[in-house]
Amino acid sequence: MAKILIFGNSGSGKSTLALHLCKTQGLAHLDLDTLAWKPTSPPERMPIDQSEEEIKTFISSNDKWVIEGCYTDLLKIVEQQSTEIIFMNLTIESCISNAKARPWERHKYKTKQAQDDNLAMLLDWIGQYTVRNDTFSYAAHKQFYDGYHGHKKMITQNVPTEQC
Repeated sequence: MAKILIFGNSGSGKSTLALHLCKTQGLAHLDLDTLAWKPTSPPERMPIDQSEEEIKTFISSNDKWVIEGCYTDLLKIVEQQSTEIIFMNLTIESCISNAKARPWERHKYKTKQAQDDNLAMLLDWIGQYTVRNDTFSYAAHKQFYDGYHGHKKMITQNVPTEQC
């Protein structure tokens, strides 16, 4: 049974690849953005134990799945249950370009305008990927990738849309 974790910088193509795998392999999909944040403004992280409960509910309800996000603290919760990890390790420039071209993510934003209003902050955040030292950073993702003992893959360029 496929149990895949996909991670990388925002705009790296995690959701695109995850949705492709769902469609082609019949996997259940969990975007960690949907359970990592409280519905507040400004955004505030959900307590890890609450996110963990939702993740555990998801994996216990699905035999095969793909979980995607930039949260190594949450990915570590299901690392032992996964069969494969995929590190979307694209350049910052590619991630920025992808974020600018991103269609409306209805599951994250109430309107396309709300998404667009957040774009400047998102682009700045993407640009800090290699200098941050948090659970969302390149350093955390590389450490997670290097420490994983199962099947793993690193993707360093955009996956062509026709493949997804």
